Amino acid sequence: MPHLVRIDAGVMLVRAGSRSTPVRPRPTPGIASALSELRIDQLVTRHVGPIDLCVEAGECVCIQGASGSGKSLLLRAIADLDLHTGEARVDGLACADLPAPQWRRKVTLLAAESQWWCERVGDHFERRADDWMDRLDLPREAMDWEVARCSTGERQRLALLRVLVQRPGVLLLDEPTGNLDAHSTQRVEALLEDYRQREKAAILWVSHAHEQVERVARRSFVLRDGQLHERMRT
Repeated sequence: MPHLVRIDAGVMLVRAGSRSTPVRPRPTPGIASALSELRIDQLVTRHVGPIDLCVEAGECVCIQGASGSGKSLLLRAIADLDLHTGEARVDGLACADLPAPQWRRKVTLLAAESQWWCERVGDHFERRADDWMDRLDLPREAMDWEVARCSTGERQRLALLRVLVQRPGVLLLDEPTGNLDAHSTQRVEALLEDYRQREKAAILWVSHAHEQVERVARRSFVLRDGQLHERMRT
């Protein structure tokens, strides 16, 4: 079956996770490229869009919106996990030109509820993250824990580390501190700030907390009626 279906005036409907176009050779996945800019052009998924947005290398942009407005849907479409039209690019490389797994290593989604497929925490990690675990108040022996024994907050912090050890150039964060107390939230924000500055990563961060948006983002938007509306800083 074809994976790309032509609809209306030449627009392509993309089936997430599949590609039928030739793939050009690319650098080894998993290594964050310097100065990773995320550009979204006329992206539409379900009731969201069309969306045009550019997140510069080293910039954090936040999105807020009412429940059901489509914030998570937007992140999933950018990560090429859901059907969408339009295009997303990183440093000029189009999502449609890369195999889905390679795109998702460059543009990595941290979902609000992360999935765990092995019993042992460490089996989900490509490499250890001892220094980062210290910064998030996680004991290094947590790598040997069973996932089932972890609290919701521990799982959320471990899921963030699981993403960061891949060194993605673009982070899509869906409420990354939603289950954390104030102390852990502060530590996560500090770690992400350091990562953004060191890796020059582009971060698109969904948050329900206006105070957090003011702390972490230079620009922020409200998703309403399928469109992004820029919010002026107070």
